[in-house]
Amino acid sequence: MAGGWTRDGAVNDQIEASITEELERLRARTGPEGESAEVCVDCGEPIPEARRAALPGVKLCIDCQQERDTAFRARPGINRRGSKDSQLK
Repeated sequence: MAGGWTRDGAVNDQIEASITEELERLRARTGPEGESAEVCVDCGEPIPEARRAALPGVKLCIDCQQERDTAFRARPGINRRGSKDSQLK
């Protein structure tokens, strides 16, 4: 595939690098650590014993955790191409 001034395979290399970086970011995520809270740090409701046993270090009740999980969080993307079209999006 013609890539203008780039060498053959440069676009595929960029795609592979993006995928590798995203996988590393996901693998670096850690779960809760330490002692579990008995009450939710957001709403103050008691956290069930079964939840505290299943997830050591949990600090949120199920409802507050679901609310945080479904909240939209925009992440800045990496503009590897630097083309005008990719900067307009």
